[in-house]
Amino acid sequence: MSLGDHITNINDSINSFIWGWPIMALMLGVGILLTIRSRGIQFNKFSYALKNTVGKIFHKTTTTDNGAVTPLQALTTALSATVGTGNIAGVAGALTLGGPGAIFWMWIAALVGMATKYAEITLAIRYRERNSTGDWVGGPMYYIKNGLGKKWLWLGSLFSMLGLLASFGIGNIAQINTVASSISSVFEQFALAQTEYFNLIIGIILAIIIGIIIIGGIKRIGRVTEKLVPFMAGFYIIGTMIIVLANIQNIGPTFAMIFEGAFGDWEAAGGGIVGFSIMTAMQRGFSRGIFSNEAGLGSAPIAHAAADTKGPVQQGLFGIFEVFLGSFVICTLTALSIMMSGVDINWGIEAGATLSTSAFSSVFGSTFSTIFMAIAIICFALSTVIGWSLYGARCAEFLFGTKAIRIYQIIFVLMVIAGATMELGLVWDISDTLNGMMAIPNLIALAALSGVVAKLTKEHFSSHNKYPK
Repeated sequence: MSLGDHITNINDSINSFIWGWPIMALMLGVGILLTIRSRGIQFNKFSYALKNTVGKIFHKTTTTDNGAVTPLQALTTALSATVGTGNIAGVAGALTLGGPGAIFWMWIAALVGMATKYAEITLAIRYRERNSTGDWVGGPMYYIKNGLGKKWLWLGSLFSMLGLLASFGIGNIAQINTVASSISSVFEQFALAQTEYFNLIIGIILAIIIGIIIIGGIKRIGRVTEKLVPFMAGFYIIGTMIIVLANIQNIGPTFAMIFEGAFGDWEAAGGGIVGFSIMTAMQRGFSRGIFSNEAGLGSAPIAHAAADTKGPVQQGLFGIFEVFLGSFVICTLTALSIMMSGVDINWGIEAGATLSTSAFSSVFGSTFSTIFMAIAIICFALSTVIGWSLYGARCAEFLFGTKAIRIYQIIFVLMVIAGATMELGLVWDISDTLNGMMAIPNLIALAALSGVVAKLTKEHFSSHNKYPK
């Protein structure tokens, strides 16, 4: 057995634990704890959260704080990394491997995840600090250091190391490789020639674009994401809604399949009968729900920590909206468009973006669908790269100081070229493992600081609240 095979086997064992029942139980357990301690904020304050986030999202379009970005820019930067190709390809995979019931359990994970992400962002604002250049910095590593105390600094450093490594893999190489493949598919659709160095050229072009954006720091990243994220989300949502409306007669049977699969064993009709148990549906739904909204991973609060906001809870409410948009809107529309379109689904076999493309083809035709999905995937993947470049830079800064940011950014840009030209293979699997491992130190901190979340929440909603309602 080769060294590569040994590494693959070790990574597979770790990955099955990280994205298996033990960690998912921990994530759900911490989420339930935070739901209780925040008095079910995602339920009894949902309308309040929407009113004070998306309802006021354009009220403050500039900031006088040179070290901060607007709440909208903080939100779109976090969403740029959260809403990615997993909302398209990942949902398709969860559906085919877990059955229709996986979608229901994805919703349950999202409901709990709302409280988790709310707590993450609230703590990020509460324990953030200024760096040597005057920028606001925060996230799990800072609420571990400043909230749990210096003796827990090692835990914050562990999170930062895992986040730094994950930023090169799942936040860069994997996404850029997807972009290159999507561009190649468009060329193939129109029978356009591709040179031997096609992917290298694509990689260099993307590296230049991304380099220009991320070298400008959080301010420039915020200005880009506040334009890119609404466009890409709206673009994709409108497309999937057209498919749903074109097949509206199938909405009843589709929801029936989802609930039947969630609460009872479900068998798929077709060439072969594939049975899906409740446990299979739960495992696939929970894992996809957690991965798609990143609640508990600790990444999004790094972006939100830079917001020019009136208080911790005020920004924390954006976490509720973030999960709602990513899981309940985008992921759900992806699943519904596939199931309602009537395309053939190979149950029990992992699917990707091609299944969504087939659903679009049923309404728009193959040529338009290929182009549409390519644009959607390119936007989603590039936005993920931009968001993760900030996460990785903040992790590098925490570990090695502010001077390390520029070195990190140069390496990150060079990895863009590598991502466009290399075969993914083990890189994707290891990156997926590192991404999941980030959750462990973050969840420990969230559980330990749940009392702080409860206190801040109570103060905000009390009659003596100093923040405007």
